[in-house]
Amino acid sequence: MKEFWNERYSEDEYVYGENPNEYFKESLSKLKVGKILLPCDGEGRNAVYAATQKWEVTAFDQSEEAKEKALLLGNKKNVKFDFRIADAGDYEYGENKYDAIALIYAHFPEDLRKKVHTSVVKALKVGGTLILEGFNPNQIDLKSGGPKDEKMLFTKEMIESDFKELTTIELNSLNIELNEGKYHKGKAAVIQYMGRK
Repeated sequence: MKEFWNERYSEDEYVYGENPNEYFKESLSKLKVGKILLPCDGEGRNAVYAATQKWEVTAFDQSEEAKEKALLLGNKKNVKFDFRIADAGDYEYGENKYDAIALIYAHFPEDLRKKVHTSVVKALKVGGTLILEGFNPNQIDLKSGGPKDEKMLFTKEMIESDFKELTTIELNSLNIELNEGKYHKGKAAVIQYMGRK
């Protein structure tokens, strides 16, 4: 997968755009500023946005190309943040470290998903918030991006099970119009979730 993402992110343009994910932006505005972790943050659009809002940002992605573009975007917006090269399954998330964690289109095979989601819950401070947006199974028939393996898509039941230790603030399965670069464009079927530890 690393080769796939390096190839995708080697394009000159920001393939998912330079602006933050809308749900992430909206959700972040409801929270008190603190420390945030952004796993699988690609070219850094969400990390850069959080940094402009004065969050202390740690982000990671497995792609070296992604990191390079994330740092360039940070320079363009005149912000600094910690961006690491790491695989979601091997990353040292720690415990009780973050006021917020955001998983934005971070899709994994089942075993890895459960491992990452368990680590994310542990890494949140008590009172910390998880923000998640990803595709639901209705996305399979749509052309706006996402995995074509239905097991990697999110259902409400999956989210409730994976994050049962969190208190659900909102959990919605809905259709939206995506406009995030050339690979996330058009009608999309998504899950949006906020949970608090």
